[in-house]
Formats: sequence, C-alpha cells, structure tokens
Amino acid sequence: MPAAQPFSAPIEPMLAKIADELPTGDGFLFEPKWDGFRALVFRDADGVVIQSRDLKPLNRYFPELEKVLAEQLPKGCILDGEIVVVGPRGLDFDALQQRIHPAASRISRLAKETPAGFVAFDLLAAGGKPITELPQQERRVRLERLLGQARPPLYLTPVTTDRAQAQDWLQRFEGAGLDGVVAKPANATYQPGKRAMFKIKHARTADCVVAGFRWYKDTQDAVGSLLLGLYNESGVLQHVGVTSSFTMAMRRQLLEELAPLRENAMADHPWRDWAQASVGDVDRMPGAKSRWSGGKDLSWEPLRPERVCEVKYDHLQGERFRHATTFLRWRPDKPPQDCRYDQLEVTSPFELAQVFRAA
Repeated sequence: MPAAQPFSAPIEPMLAKIADELPTGDGFLFEPKWDGFRALVFRDADGVVIQSRDLKPLNRYFPELEKVLAEQLPKGCILDGEIVVVGPRGLDFDALQQRIHPAASRISRLAKETPAGFVAFDLLAAGGKPITELPQQERRVRLERLLGQARPPLYLTPVTTDRAQAQDWLQRFEGAGLDGVVAKPANATYQPGKRAMFKIKHARTADCVVAGFRWYKDTQDAVGSLLLGLYNESGVLQHVGVTSSFTMAMRRQLLEELAPLRENAMADHPWRDWAQASVGDVDRMPGAKSRWSGGKDLSWEPLRPERVCEVKYDHLQGERFRHATTFLRWRPDKPPQDCRYDQLEVTSPFELAQVFRAA
C-alpha cells in the first residue's frame, strides 16, 4: 500500500492457505476463524468505507454498521476483520447472507431485525499513516490500543501464542458458529493478496448418496461436480452439497462410469418435484437460481441414487455442508439408505459471549 495514499481503496486483504493442523514452534499468533464476510474498513475524514474481500463496497447493505464504525473509530485508520451476525445460537451465516439484497426497504428492515457486527483482527493504518510494514505482533499491540474502548457491535478478536489454547479453541469455539483457527507468523508484514497465514479448519467425513451431477464448465464430456444427498428422519433425500475435487482425467472417467445411472433417472428421482425455492431453504432444488449464483448455469443431470461416496467436509450450515466437500472414495459396501444425518458429528453448543471475553 503506497505511503502517500494510505486510504486509497480498494486494498486486497491478506489471505490464508489451508493447513491440516496448527503449526508447531514459537513465532505464531493464533486467532479464532470467524464465519462471516471478510471486510476492510477505511475510516477517514469523510466517513467510513466498508470494502468486501472482492474489492466491492458494502456500505449500502450494512447502514447500521457504517454508523457504529464512524462513531467509534478514530479518523485515519484502516481495519481488517469480519462482518458477522450474532444469533441466539452464535454466529448466523444464513441471516448474514440475507443482508445482501437489492431492495433498500428490505435492507432497512433487516438492519433492525438482524443487525451486523464487526470483529477486527488486524490494523493496516493508524493516525493517518500505513503500518503494513510492521510485524504482525506489533500491529496487534496497536490494534488493542486503538480498540481499547470499543463497544459492541465492534469487537476485538481474541489472540493467543499458546498452541494448546488454540487447539482448545479449535474444538470448543465451533459450538458458537466459528470456523476454525488462523495462525499468523508473528514477525510477518501485511501482504495484500498473498496467502501469508494459515487456516486450520475442522475435518470430518461423511458417506453421501450421489444423486446427480453438473457438467464441467461449458463442456458435455466431463463431470464438473457430484450432487450429494443425505436422508433425513422422514426418509426424504435432502440435497446437502457438492464435491468437485477431481482431476480432468477423473472427470471424464466419472462421466463414463456414471452413464448407466443416467438411464430413466428422473422417473422416480426423489428431487423430481422440487420447485425453485428461496435462498436459505435447505430443500431447494440443486439447480435453483439465486442471487448467489452470479449468473452461473446451475442446471444439473439426475442420477439414480444408487451409489455412495465418502467425502471430507468441515461443518454444516443448517442442513447443508457449508463449503464444497473433498471426494475421498467410493463406498460400494454402503447401502444408500444408510446415508443419514445421524452419522454426522454433533457439535456441543458454546456461548459466543465467552469467545468475545477471551479477547
């Protein structure tokens, strides 16, 4: 970030690469990984600019947050953090998604019903001067100093240098809706757009029914992703997510391998009668359009739900996998009817207030 223009938005946020476990040794700051919208906040003499991870302005969607940040932040600072919505059971990502809406009247209503908060975890400028070249641990000290009198819904994320405590956070904080732990090299500078830190997320496996697929990009000679299902208590097959971690060779092999399951697949398919439903409906058809699809073609091809695969996932959001899963293997020994929600690990609830108190 040029020293002459410390408030020149947009600025790419520093990113993280996935790690299987917390790094060992000294020299790391560990923080909870918040499940929200990544955002940079610019507080200058003219007000506040809230910038998304993809460099777009977010002010119009969070007017209540813009007001809070303008009131509490001193002029001349840039914060990196996460926009969150706090619900009765912890972080509520579904409610947060609803805040991105084209209608001003809807935004105004939701700003009152599900107000957003901001969790700060880095400082890029203070007193009108950029500090991105300072080491992470020094930026943390200055962030604590700047937010010493912060009041909700502005929060300071907890931090620890103790790996054992971070491991404890990884297990317990999930019950409040958090997404894992981030490990930051203590002596590292802020590096916009670079994967200069590590994120450690929960890793679990599940056996799922393969009930359909999408084509790979604009072709029709390779599988892009497999559509996954789990049976609920009523015996209804729910669409829970996708898996798409395949090489190009495997994508073509899958198309040939799954060809027999395409024959008469829609005749008795459990998803054949689904109508397009609103965003957030866990029963929505896999190809339903939404404002999150970005105009992408989400059409899908049905498969007779006779095959089972094992996938790796991080956690559920409602009744669906929060992120795309990783394909591990086929399970020819597993009957599709045995792929139920009750196989999934249940997370113990944890009070979100205790997470904030850890700061």
